Amino acid sequence: MKAILTDVTKCIGCQQCVLACKDYNKLDKDMPRDWHRNDGLSARNWTSIIHKPDEHYIRKQCRHCIEPACVSACPVAALSKSPEGPVTYDPGRCIGCRYCMIACPYGIPRYEWDNPVPYIQKCNMCYSRIKEGKQPACTEACPTEATIFGDRDELLAEAHRRIKNDPDLYIGKVFGEFEIGGTQVLYISDIDLGFLSYPVRKDTPVLPETTAPAMSAVPPAFFGMGAVMGGLYWFCKRKERIKREKEENKE
Repeated sequence: MKAILTDVTKCIGCQQCVLACKDYNKLDKDMPRDWHRNDGLSARNWTSIIHKPDEHYIRKQCRHCIEPACVSACPVAALSKSPEGPVTYDPGRCIGCRYCMIACPYGIPRYEWDNPVPYIQKCNMCYSRIKEGKQPACTEACPTEATIFGDRDELLAEAHRRIKNDPDLYIGKVFGEFEIGGTQVLYISDIDLGFLSYPVRKDTPVLPETTAPAMSAVPPAFFGMGAVMGGLYWFCKRKERIKREKEENKE
């Protein structure tokens, strides 16, 4: 499966990955909102650069989990895990429930709040380019190779090689190798990157195991509530009809 490795120590904050993403995906100019100024992501920004103290620049994007909680939480299969690895989104299926936004441990999916017909938006790792044998626009645009593209196993080997060769520079772990079942966007860094996700541990179970029981109850609840509402509608209409017939008989 394909993956992206981001080396925080190489990022210079030039924003070329952000611009390439917007250009390739034809994303409109962003409209700043109070609720997404903290990380720069929005329905019109699928990747962002977070500036931390001491001139650290950290790229944020969808992590493309190996066992994605968003996919398991979606009741209509609008999100799916592709064979190549990226988690893709089909707006034609989406019903706007936003369960994926709640389920994602990295807080990635964003909603088009200002669109009359709103959709969920997030990075799809330039899936159409990958199917053509190309790399994502963001990794192709990076001038320092701070973010690179390739097979996940090969990128993991490269990440561990860099850590081994320069242990004084890097924290001794690959972020995304194991957390919540692992991700296909990996990081190595000289600072802790725990702020990129909700609190998780290495032994935290993959989230589909926790979302599946709840989501299995959605279809029965949906159709059950539909039956209840349908029954109430029939009862109210029947009551109105009987009342109308009585009034007509009096006349």
